[in-house]
Amino acid sequence: MRYLASPSTDIRENLAIETYLMEHANLDEPILYFYINSPCIIVGRYQNVLEEINQDYVDQHHIILTRRTSGGGAVYDDLGNVSFSFITKDDGDAVGNFKRFTDPVINALHEMGATGAAMTGRNDLTIDGKKFSGNAMHVEKGRMFSHGTLMYDVDQSVLTKALNVPADKIASKGIKSVRSRVTNLKPHFAPAYQNLTIEEFRDALAKKILNIANIEDANAYVLDDEALAGVHDLEQRYFKNWEWIYGKSPAFNVKRREHFAAGTVEFSLNVDEGHITDIQITGDFFGQADIKDVENRLIGTKYESNAVKQVFDSMDVSKYFGKVTENELVDLLTRQGA
Repeated sequence: MRYLASPSTDIRENLAIETYLMEHANLDEPILYFYINSPCIIVGRYQNVLEEINQDYVDQHHIILTRRTSGGGAVYDDLGNVSFSFITKDDGDAVGNFKRFTDPVINALHEMGATGAAMTGRNDLTIDGKKFSGNAMHVEKGRMFSHGTLMYDVDQSVLTKALNVPADKIASKGIKSVRSRVTNLKPHFAPAYQNLTIEEFRDALAKKILNIANIEDANAYVLDDEALAGVHDLEQRYFKNWEWIYGKSPAFNVKRREHFAAGTVEFSLNVDEGHITDIQITGDFFGQADIKDVENRLIGTKYESNAVKQVFDSMDVSKYFGKVTENELVDLLTRQGA
């Protein structure tokens, strides 16, 4: 088995490396790939982003957001987590067989003292009924990866805030995450493994899975210049691309209503591929011009605050909404809370 530990802590680059390896690497031998991420959220391929994350909290705390190519639910990562990936050929006995790829990880965790670690359900790893790892797969053209998270010392207070979506009137057909009780692995380990840096934890895992005494003895996979160029291309086309992250959200509809000092405004809208496809504006505000003009200008706009603000910047808001301000309108239309 070949081994690669990513030097990056940017989830977008790390997912691009994984995708490149699956698509282009020589897989005569499987590749064990580890990566560590700065604070980020990764939503599943078929999820509606706005149903999964607290967008206001994510923006305020500069948490990176991206969408992966595999299915499953939303995941929060930080520098207390190690993600693993087994990249291999699809031999006909791999798709859906999470146990095949999680057993080596569980065995390593047992050796480190977390003897209660086990696979439960279809794709979760738990201890005492609490989840510390979610797993997903992606298969394409006879090649695949199975990847998962390992919460060693994740800041769980941030996790609950970043993935705690405020009450809202959103209805969509996206695959929704199932929230579970979670735990870190650190307190479940033997004392020798309870004070590791995240890199030391990663290396200890790798050595046990690869059955080597020193990490330098691993059969390293090296990314050459051609591979790095390919990784950069995938990063730009997918994992840093607004259209991939937000535009891939399933269609949904949403209502926003608020009573301001200058009157009540209600937005009822449909969003598809991240863009407003239909909108109706009602209320008891004191505008003079035909509100249909505003509706027409908003159709086709990205459903995010900067794009919506540009539309309102292009008009005399007072003509349509009286004394309701532009900032109030942008905030109401794009905020998460009802």
